Amino acid sequence: MAQGPLIVQSDKTLLLEVDHPDADACRMAIAVFAELERAPEHVHTYRITPLGLWNARAAGHDAESVVDALLRYSRYPVPHALLMDVAETMDRYGRLQLVNDPAHGLVLRALDRAVLVEVTRSKKLAGMLGARIDDDTVVVFPSERGRLKQALLKLGWPAEDLAGYVDGEAHPIALVEEGWALRPYQRQAVDSFWAGGSGVVVLPCGAGKTLVGAAAMARAQATTLILVTNTVAGRQWKRELLARTSLTEEEIGEYSGERKEIRPVTIATYQVLTTRRKGTYPHLDLFGARDWGLVIYDEVHLLPAPIFRFTADLQARRRLGLTATLVREDGREGDVFSLIGPKRYDAPWKDIEAQGWIAPAECVEVRVTLTDAERLAYATTDPEDRYRVAATARTKLPVVKALVERHAGEQILIIGAYLEQLSELAEYLDVPVLQGSTTTRERERLLDAFRSGRLSTLVISKVGNFSIDLPEAAVAIQVSGTFGSRQEEAQRLGRILRPKADGRQAHFYTVVSRDTIDTEYAAHRQRFLAEQGYAYTITDADDVLGPPLPTDPA
Repeated sequence: MAQGPLIVQSDKTLLLEVDHPDADACRMAIAVFAELERAPEHVHTYRITPLGLWNARAAGHDAESVVDALLRYSRYPVPHALLMDVAETMDRYGRLQLVNDPAHGLVLRALDRAVLVEVTRSKKLAGMLGARIDDDTVVVFPSERGRLKQALLKLGWPAEDLAGYVDGEAHPIALVEEGWALRPYQRQAVDSFWAGGSGVVVLPCGAGKTLVGAAAMARAQATTLILVTNTVAGRQWKRELLARTSLTEEEIGEYSGERKEIRPVTIATYQVLTTRRKGTYPHLDLFGARDWGLVIYDEVHLLPAPIFRFTADLQARRRLGLTATLVREDGREGDVFSLIGPKRYDAPWKDIEAQGWIAPAECVEVRVTLTDAERLAYATTDPEDRYRVAATARTKLPVVKALVERHAGEQILIIGAYLEQLSELAEYLDVPVLQGSTTTRERERLLDAFRSGRLSTLVISKVGNFSIDLPEAAVAIQVSGTFGSRQEEAQRLGRILRPKADGRQAHFYTVVSRDTIDTEYAAHRQRFLAEQGYAYTITDADDVLGPPLPTDPA
């Protein structure tokens, strides 16, 4: 009997032998429903969770396909109790359905009467349900549609929302496919989203999520509210919509710190919508400013909590979430599932790469050894400040410079989290820095210079993690991050994955301080990329710097 690459354990952990010839095929099969937890060199650990199974179920995968993947790749017999639990967990999704009843409006209908009895007795549903119509049906207050889905998910009975959507205010939008066409996976993503009505499309950075949004707008033919991470991202959306659709300048409004335009297609920043004044959010009125037919959430994994609260009231609107990763560092993946919608489409990064739509990437971790003075400073620092001290060590500077010189002639991004470190790097390398305090005009000037090739190296802060379109960036050098953020790692790699005109490989370097918490956080950040099939090579700084120069005998 063939020895498979997977060990399936009764505690729902899966151990994948990375060097096995079937490891890649197995990884793609289990990534549909399992989340990677640890990714050391030889054996990766995944975990099966209810939310992962429900997302797989909503995306069209049934229990039989999940069980088949486990049986096909497992080295040893799979615990029968685990297979039963997988099947029963997936079967919990959709036993309760939200539907529109012609006579009673929004109702909760049970395909399993006992489940309806169980949940209606829960205090967590107090005030959300109305009169009992019959043994299998209860009225739902329309304003509670979102909060009811949140509560049912927490009770372990996620409802399938089949209640439909209002069309919103009609507005003509057409794709203008001149010199380009939707890629097959983009078309499939739109079809999957539209069939489900609302939900999340997961695609790698550089794979054209904006075009998926534009195609969804053309399908909706309605006024659209687009929420983005920052003004630069919003203006990139506007440029793409003007170039790829029939929309004109006058039809697209910007709602940001600088402008407050409400038009048939309005692009708003999360930042302005979550601005508080005297305990209230005055700009949340934008959600009700027009009869929106579609709401698009760009980088949905970053959705701020106040937007979640308001999204609970938008359940009659079609909602499209776009992201490179469903991982949220705040653990609110369940709120994305219940309020934006379940995962409707997810393309493995390596699949898209194999088709030539994103560039192949080499990922390298370069470990530097701190000087004695730096090690002493690290050892005597309070625990909460140790990551900053390790991540910003000056020992990293010559390593970064050597990497820049190694890739002379290529477009290079140097990315970090600490502004003092970035300013120091910019001065050391004599290149500009783009950070949060950089004006929108200056940001656009720097990005335009980088895109055109007039500027080959740019130091960039966390503002560069999200929604910045830099097609020619081929090298990223990461010097510090947001602790162990997996989503940030995915976004940063995504900055260099646009396919290159000459087909060359992208390079992603992470410079970390050896024997510090910097190394631990780096391992945590790399988990998501390991899940997508990217392997990190670990090298020593000396291999980058080369042998020391001989000293002058004089």
